[in-house]
Amino acid sequence: MDQRLFFLLNMARHKVFHSVDAEAESRLGIPVTQVAALLFVAKQSGCLQKELGHALGLNKPAVSGLVGRMEKAGLIRKQQSAADGRGCNLFLDAKGEEVLPKIPTLLDELNSRLSEGFGQSELEVICRFLNTTISRF
Repeated sequence: MDQRLFFLLNMARHKVFHSVDAEAESRLGIPVTQVAALLFVAKQSGCLQKELGHALGLNKPAVSGLVGRMEKAGLIRKQQSAADGRGCNLFLDAKGEEVLPKIPTLLDELNSRLSEGFGQSELEVICRFLNTTISRF
């Protein structure tokens, strides 16, 4: 069994991302990054664009492009921030409200696929490993 952790994490991330992206496109009509953005904006309604970028780990140009595509698709809307004249608050728009309730089912199915064949104690070790990795880096 291959034990090159960095290589395995990188390959797993790549395969999972592309698979989930295709699944999100097919079932929801939007890519997985937009799914993550919708979830954040729904939970943090009125958040600043820079807060979304921070939450998703995106730099300023990337989050600007993401927000622009989502706004054009009718998923979110921007509103000039009253508190920060340079910033924009983000809110779900009509299509975002329509897509949002479909996301939990997809995520539940994806989590089931990821955990299939593993016992509870194995899943606890996997989660501990991943959470530790996230906090270390």
